[in-house]
Amino acid sequence: MIKCIKFASIPVKDQDKALKFYTTALGFGIVTDQPMGPGQQRWLELRIPGAETKVVLFTPDGHEDRIGTFQGISFMTDDVEKTYAELKKRGVEFSEGPTKQAWGTYAIFKDIDGNQFVLGSK
Repeated sequence: MIKCIKFASIPVKDQDKALKFYTTALGFGIVTDQPMGPGQQRWLELRIPGAETKVVLFTPDGHEDRIGTFQGISFMTDDVEKTYAELKKRGVEFSEGPTKQAWGTYAIFKDIDGNQFVLGSK
């Protein structure tokens, strides 16, 4: 049966710029960086430190309209305020700062392509 999500795909315009952002600003590690064939994008698979789920910086043909939209991905942290402050120092843009709710705290950040993600606590 299904055990977990192996990876989530994030659509990007420029794989090199996105790779730099995700490794430098967010601290993700490279798992795979290999060509997919002549004239095609590379397969860039990244791991969040301490997590099993990976992200892939890849835009399938015909899905370019997904770049720069709200992504259905929520990243978890133990302390949203602390992570928000650290990511801001690294140049990460937030469209919404930390907001407390009855279920936890969240913030919304953007990558270099304008893709938006939730950063939340348990």
